[in-house]
Amino acid sequence: MENSHAPGLAGRREWIALGVLMLPLLLVSMDISILYFAIPFVSQDLEPSATQQLWILDMYGFVLAGLLITMGALGDRIGRRKLVLAGAAVFGAASVAAAYAHSADALIGVRALLGLGGAALMPSTLALIRNLFHDAKQRGRAVTIWTGVMTTGISLGPVVSGLLLEHFWWGSIFLINLPAMVLLLVLVPFLVPESRIAPGASREPFDLVSAALSLAALLTVIYGVKEWARHGFAPVPAAAVALGLVLGHVFARRQKRLAHPMIDLGLLGRRAFGGPVSANTLAMFATVGMAVFFTQYLQSVQGLSPFKAALWSLVPASGVIVAAPMAAVLAQRTDRANVMGGAFLLSAAGFFWLSQIRPESALWFCLTAAALYAGGLVAAMTLANELAIGAAPPERAGSAAAVLESGQELGGALGMAVLGSVGAAVYSRDMADALPAGVTAALPGGEADAVRETLGGAAAAAARLPEETAAGVLTAARDAFTHGMGLASVGAAVVMVGAALFSFVLLRGTAENGTNGAAGGPGRGAGAGTEGGTEGGDLAPAQTGAVK
Repeated sequence: MENSHAPGLAGRREWIALGVLMLPLLLVSMDISILYFAIPFVSQDLEPSATQQLWILDMYGFVLAGLLITMGALGDRIGRRKLVLAGAAVFGAASVAAAYAHSADALIGVRALLGLGGAALMPSTLALIRNLFHDAKQRGRAVTIWTGVMTTGISLGPVVSGLLLEHFWWGSIFLINLPAMVLLLVLVPFLVPESRIAPGASREPFDLVSAALSLAALLTVIYGVKEWARHGFAPVPAAAVALGLVLGHVFARRQKRLAHPMIDLGLLGRRAFGGPVSANTLAMFATVGMAVFFTQYLQSVQGLSPFKAALWSLVPASGVIVAAPMAAVLAQRTDRANVMGGAFLLSAAGFFWLSQIRPESALWFCLTAAALYAGGLVAAMTLANELAIGAAPPERAGSAAAVLESGQELGGALGMAVLGSVGAAVYSRDMADALPAGVTAALPGGEADAVRETLGGAAAAAARLPEETAAGVLTAARDAFTHGMGLASVGAAVVMVGAALFSFVLLRGTAENGTNGAAGGPGRGAGAGTEGGTEGGDLAPAQTGAVK
């Protein structure tokens, strides 16, 4: 059944439906980070090897990222409500299997199934917003809620994990998914109408070759970037990135030749869509790239317990609560590009503030900086999501959402690699200069290397050193880590200034050319902003027949 009611103001039913759709989004985003505190308990029970432990942590994100484009296109063909229901069933069943996994290999396999379910859920929830809310202002509020729930879920993961692990076994972190998935399966058929299927596409066989190419391209690029971030530059990660780029090029060329491509390259080349995708990628570069530093600073420099650090890490959400709604209001009165640019500058100010933090800095100083950059980033991402989804034709909303989220995944991986490498390089250089005399001789070679490479390695080694030597090692390590975090913060701030200039210069006028038209404004049909002839609407020439 297609969603055929006339565009207009959404009522109570649509807002209740939005609330129901936020349940899976919250849990899918929580599952990205919920294992961080649980992994020691998993290791004690299942005894995974070092390689298996890494795959337990990474498999979910890899599969989620790799299948987003495929699932977005599939939802456009078979209906997004059907895909949400299928994703909820897979995610719920996989959650139970993960909770009772009896081996490391079994948990790795089930984490892959969780990624499959998550990939079916995430783009469909954002795409359904495009079809539930036809009024541009209401859709803007709905997208603000969507973005807030997604970012809150990533932050809530460690908190929920720490709370559950204090009272239950590690499998409980997966079982909390089950009630929400059951509720979703019961309520969605009654509250959420089926959304429009891409015309003509449902009668053609699903393009398995394009699906395989998109999966392989994204997986190899993200794998290579993450390995670079974890171990530094090496031939294998570099080859993986190169292979992914080649496969991505082959995928793009194939899309140009298809009557019903997975990705509408003509749409991607327009400022109203491609511009917000690029802005979102830059925002996630900074968000994910700095997240690792922030949590380590709270735990290993400020000395907070994991659970207390997780709770304090929620404080920056206060910046989001203020900035995101304010940006939505301002976007109704002025060009969204100006508001996005201002939000990026706010985040840049927060990162510059963070660069001034020292090991002895007060906790409020760090949290205020984080609130500034978090508020700016989420405000910018909210407006970028709204612009992109509003510019996409309703029948292509699933594919558009998948491209948007794939850009976020890639931006996060790049941020972790680039900013993480900056911090690691500064830490290693400072520790080589500041390591107290005699420490290298007092430790085995491997532990001495660990002290010079990571703050965690220094803390572990200090526990086996005499008290006076241990204090010197920890002081040097905390100074080096904070120095590295400061320079990485400067890097993030510079990227955010670049994102602000990108918004001010290249995205100006895109709301009029894309979002408003797509929303079905006066005299313009849905998706009008993605058709040819809008003044200044192109980043690149549109493909022939790109918008179906």
